Amino acid sequence: MSSLWLLNHFSTFTLAVVAVGGTVLVAVTGSVLLRRRYPSVARGEHNDMVGVTLGMFGAIYGIILAFVIVTLWTQMEDTQTIVASEATDAALIARDAAAFPAPVHARLDASLSGYVHAVVEDQWPRMRAGHPSYGATESHLRAAFEALQTFDPRSGREEVFYEEAVSHLNDVASQRRARLTMAGQELPPLLQVLAFGGALVLVPLTFLYGMRKLRVQLLFVASVAGLVGFSLLLVFVLDRPFAGELSVSPAPYREGALAQYWSR
Repeated sequence: MSSLWLLNHFSTFTLAVVAVGGTVLVAVTGSVLLRRRYPSVARGEHNDMVGVTLGMFGAIYGIILAFVIVTLWTQMEDTQTIVASEATDAALIARDAAAFPAPVHARLDASLSGYVHAVVEDQWPRMRAGHPSYGATESHLRAAFEALQTFDPRSGREEVFYEEAVSHLNDVASQRRARLTMAGQELPPLLQVLAFGGALVLVPLTFLYGMRKLRVQLLFVASVAGLVGFSLLLVFVLDRPFAGELSVSPAPYREGALAQYWSR
C-alpha cells in the first residue's frame, strides 16, 4: 500500500524528480567512486566483455520493460472505457425512464441519483486507497432493479423503453464489477521483480564501461540511468489506474444526462 500512499500524496512531478533524479544521482556517484577505486576501469581494459554483456542484457531488459509499460497503458485505457461505459449506460437509463409513469420514473431517478453519488463520493476514494467495495452502490442498484421488476409496461412505447432500460441496467451492474476488479489489480510480483530488479543490474553494469574522459562516461551513465528511471516511473504511475494525478477520473458520472443529479 506504500505505492498508493506515494501516488495519492505526491504530485507526478515530485515523483519524477525523485525517481529520475535519484537514479541519475546514484548512477553518477557510483561511477565516480568505481573509477577512483579501480583506475583500470577508466582505461577501458574490460570494455569488450562489458560492452557485449551490457548490450545483451540491455536488449532483454528493454523488451521486458516495454512489455510491462504497454500492458499497464492498455489496462489504463481499458479502465477508462469501463468507467465511460458504466456512466453512459446509467445516463441512458435516466433518459429511458422519461417514458415510464411518474411513480416508476421517480423511483428510477432516485436510485440512479443515489448510485452516481455513491460511486463518486464513496467508492472512488476507496478505490484510490486500494480498498474497492460493492457496499456503497449495492442498495441503489437493487432499488433500480426492483423499480423495473415491479413495473408492467402497458403500451408498445413503454415496452420498447422498458427492454432498453433493463438491458442498460444489467450493463451497469456488469461494468461496476469490472471497474472494481480493475481497482484491485496490480502488476504481478514476478514482473515487479523483473522491472525494478533489472534496473539494479543494468545501471551498475554501465559503471564498468570505461572511457578516458570522465565527463563522457558520466554523460553515458546518466543517460542510461535517466531512461531507466523514467521508465520505472511510468510503471509505478500506471500500475494503479485510480491513484495519483494520472488516474481515471469520475467526471463521466457528472456529465450528460447524469448532470441533473448533481444540481439538486
